[in-house]
Amino acid sequence: MATLNINDDETFELDSETPIKDSCEEAGIPFGCEEGVCGTCIVEVEEGMENLSEFTEEEFDFLGELDCERLACQCKILKGEVKLRY
Repeated sequence: MATLNINDDETFELDSETPIKDSCEEAGIPFGCEEGVCGTCIVEVEEGMENLSEFTEEEFDFLGELDCERLACQCKILKGEVKLRY
């Protein structure tokens, strides 16, 4: 099991390898295309970047220089705890 915390307000327990999209959407993060091209779902990873799946090609294309931002439609939680801010 893994823990996803969004805006210090919503916490979700997820199985490993689970996409975070549904939990993020439930927490109020808007989604547009859901394919990594519109950027509507950009989130800031405050803690636990190492507990998320590797960056996708869509994220590299959209975000360019990768730092602490991810596209929620492209991420899976792998383990541990991840804290996001939207």
